[in-house]
Amino acid sequence: MPLEPLVLFAHGAGAGSAHPWMQAWAERLAAQGRVVTFDHAYIQAGKRMPPRANTLIGAHEAELLAARAGHSGPVVLAGKSMGSRVGCHVAARQPVDAVICFGYPLRSPAGTVRDAPLLDLKTPILFVQGSRDPLCPLELLEQVRGRMEAPSTLYVVEGGDHSLAVRKRDLTARGRTQQDEDELAHAAVAAFLAEVLG
Repeated sequence: MPLEPLVLFAHGAGAGSAHPWMQAWAERLAAQGRVVTFDHAYIQAGKRMPPRANTLIGAHEAELLAARAGHSGPVVLAGKSMGSRVGCHVAARQPVDAVICFGYPLRSPAGTVRDAPLLDLKTPILFVQGSRDPLCPLELLEQVRGRMEAPSTLYVVEGGDHSLAVRKRDLTARGRTQQDEDELAHAAVAAFLAEVLG
């Protein structure tokens, strides 16, 4: 019987692991393995602005090492927005089996393209992206994916924003609910992990 995967799930810049979005996705990911969440020190201190990338990467790496202690199965890094970007940095430094990015912030609010961690990556990666996400235009992501060494898979939530939320009128037009869209995205995650982890 295959060993249970460990899924280290990292939050985005604006909210910690207690946010309802994080809680809902942690519950879904629990169908794939043992989910471990954590909060960066700035969230614990009640601050709004994250520290520099090196601080975030070091803290994320420490959480990975702690979570992996005594774990003998596959390891997956999953993250929302900033958590996915930092997770890609960590995956380039630590051996993990897969990376899942929910709303990868490819373009900063200032317009900088944040492709360096993706180009450094060798680990299989899944992007779960909303088609209306201004921080990750799909055309730009496709250009970056074409330059990546890591095997990459893309699942698009049609009409989804940076948090994969679809406008109500679009949901009504296609006869679906947000829960339906989330379940379809989760099915893509499950299929990706089944293929990558075997």
